[in-house]
Amino acid sequence: MAEVTNELMYELMKRMHNQISDLRSDVGEVKRELNAMRGTMVSMQSDIHNIYGVTARHDDRLERIERRLELREMAEAGLPFHHDR
Repeated sequence: MAEVTNELMYELMKRMHNQISDLRSDVGEVKRELNAMRGTMVSMQSDIHNIYGVTARHDDRLERIERRLELREMAEAGLPFHHDR
């Protein structure tokens, strides 16, 4: 069995220090990537929210158009307007 000397312990400690330094660097990189992903998710959520807003406005406009068509149908003698056509 090899004898444990101060020089051997020093070399092991240096190697451990380097490995821990590399791990810190890797963890920092992972944190930056997670922050970038978080930013992307926030922007996607904002885009989806905007799409829902546009869809709601279109729905409101379609309802107004349907109401106007029904009013016109009542004023004119003709074929009735049906929503399912």
